[in-house]
Amino acid sequence: MNLEQRIDAFVKLGDFLKQFSTAKIEKRDTSKFNTLFFEAFEMQINRAHEFNGWFNKTNVLNAFESWSDALTTENLKKWISKYNFDKNYKPKTVAIIMAGNIPLVGFHDFLSVLISGHNVLAKQSSNDKHFLPLIAKFLESYNKEFKNKITFTEGNLTNFDAVIATGSNNTARYFEHYFGKYPNIIRNNRNSVAILTGNETQETLENLGKDIFQYFGLGCRSISKIYVPKNYNFESLFKALYKYKDIINYKKYENNYDYNKAVYLMSLFKLQENGFLMLKEDKNFASPIATLFYEYYDSFDELTEKLSLEKEKIQCVACDKNDEKFVKFGQTQYPKLWDYADGIDTLNFLLNI
Repeated sequence: MNLEQRIDAFVKLGDFLKQFSTAKIEKRDTSKFNTLFFEAFEMQINRAHEFNGWFNKTNVLNAFESWSDALTTENLKKWISKYNFDKNYKPKTVAIIMAGNIPLVGFHDFLSVLISGHNVLAKQSSNDKHFLPLIAKFLESYNKEFKNKITFTEGNLTNFDAVIATGSNNTARYFEHYFGKYPNIIRNNRNSVAILTGNETQETLENLGKDIFQYFGLGCRSISKIYVPKNYNFESLFKALYKYKDIINYKKYENNYDYNKAVYLMSLFKLQENGFLMLKEDKNFASPIATLFYEYYDSFDELTEKLSLEKEKIQCVACDKNDEKFVKFGQTQYPKLWDYADGIDTLNFLLNI
């Protein structure tokens, strides 16, 4: 199976996934692939919350939408255009240890290994283990050569040549100990932040709300902290975020809101809150669910310099300023194929093992 065939298979997958959107789920035709897979995907989407209470239908469909938009011929070819794919190198087996904080969070590693021509040995999180095997079956049905290239395991990882592992700061140390002798990418905790200038429109701040609340704030690209100028008026921010008030009706989110609020109040922390989100002044990056940390800044340039020094802790920085180093508000959960987690070029790593 050559590179063009691999690209073609993922384009076909992207086209298939377009049938599952937040607007509607609609079977577009009676093709072989829809006959085989549409109902299976639909059932798994509807049942996802039974296996992971954070995987409500909207968030699962958001993940499907994001990947269906990414998996186009144009995007895939743009992504691979700067790399040298040597037709003569021998495929290796790459073990992928996946996180499970948001739906399909391990898909980019899965895609990267397969598009580079290597074989996947996937150890999924128990929190997100139902979608990738379905996707693997789809790919195998589209091109039978995928059958020998994808393996899932729940046991110990054996017979592999390289490792890509994602976990917490604690598990990262474990990964380093056990997999350090192999070529590896080992990722740990990161958070995303936003910089406000005070000049944002209501629409812009509503877009920021999407970055905060999508996936209940559980993703590494979810905004967990904002930086605001001195004497910032939070009224306009709260007004814009009111659009997302219904999130409190989701029981798991409500439980976290109530618990964290009780902890803060007992500790006599000063809070600003609106019934579904708490704002707490804090120098840390990682805020609990239903909490958004904030910190004041004096100089925009000094702040960006400070954040650059802390880049090992930050996944992305959102800001409405027109600068390529910032992600626009509303876009943090929609990375491009070439927006690598932790800034590590996964494809370059895979093509040089």
